[in-house]
Amino acid sequence: MSHEHEYVSNTSRIWKVFGILSLVTIVEVILGIYKPDSLHFTNFLGMSLLNWIFYALTVYKAYYIVYAFMHMEGERSSLRSAVVYPLIFLILYLLFILLTEGDYIYGVFKDSTIKWNF
Repeated sequence: MSHEHEYVSNTSRIWKVFGILSLVTIVEVILGIYKPDSLHFTNFLGMSLLNWIFYALTVYKAYYIVYAFMHMEGERSSLRSAVVYPLIFLILYLLFILLTEGDYIYGVFKDSTIKWNF
């Protein structure tokens, strides 16, 4: 009994993934170089809107890398959710902790007699 597997080319899929990740990276680089004042000086939840855009694009790229390179697109949505949602939650939680602690340390150095020594 012969078990033959038909060859399927993934060239178009590879180019699609490359194009999407490249496009998101190019948008990040352009925003980082030009830093539009309307985004850079607009505060949203204690941080500039430009930074929030960077975080959102980074989380999107991370999700898409997991989706494409770990072959999650062929899995059930419950498995995808079980893998991706905890990671997104942990990334957002880490971001919250870093921003909260960083703001506290900035306030201590700004409003006290302790000098910036670093």
